[in-house]
Amino acid sequence: MGDQVLVSPSAGPVLSSFAPVYREDARILILGSMPGDASLSADQYYAHPRNAFWPIMGALFGAGPEQPYADRLQRLMACGVALWDVIGNCRREGSLDSAIEPDSIVANDIPALINSCPQLTRICFNGTAAEQAFRRHIRLDANGRELNLRRLPSTSPAHAALGLAAKLTAWQQALQ
Repeated sequence: MGDQVLVSPSAGPVLSSFAPVYREDARILILGSMPGDASLSADQYYAHPRNAFWPIMGALFGAGPEQPYADRLQRLMACGVALWDVIGNCRREGSLDSAIEPDSIVANDIPALINSCPQLTRICFNGTAAEQAFRRHIRLDANGRELNLRRLPSTSPAHAALGLAAKLTAWQQALQ
């Protein structure tokens, strides 16, 4: 009798996040966890119509949802804001961060992005899942630079405990 290996079926497909949106003069990096299904389908960051991200970016930087997507990204970059996700690849069924298979996570190379942006001083996490994934999977060497790490309320519609006004206030305090 040989050893038996039990293989559990995967809970979801392998998903891949987007490329980072940044310029080398970025001062702020906003990190999400992993794009949801609406974003992956649209090939756009924060594409779910009830996600508060773009309304908040509109109020803070003039990069609101009424603008074409490419213009929003250009406006953020012109304001020194970079976007990316902590997770580069993972398995997940549906859109919820809680459905991500922890053992399937492959992190993006965030240290390389940070090193390519010498003026970057602040990293803001879009919610708890992004911060937790960062702290578990990223080994940060800021080359002597002080980086201010700050978790902000998730802009996801799944985070309904706070309304848009409260989320905007928290984001405004962190980003301006």
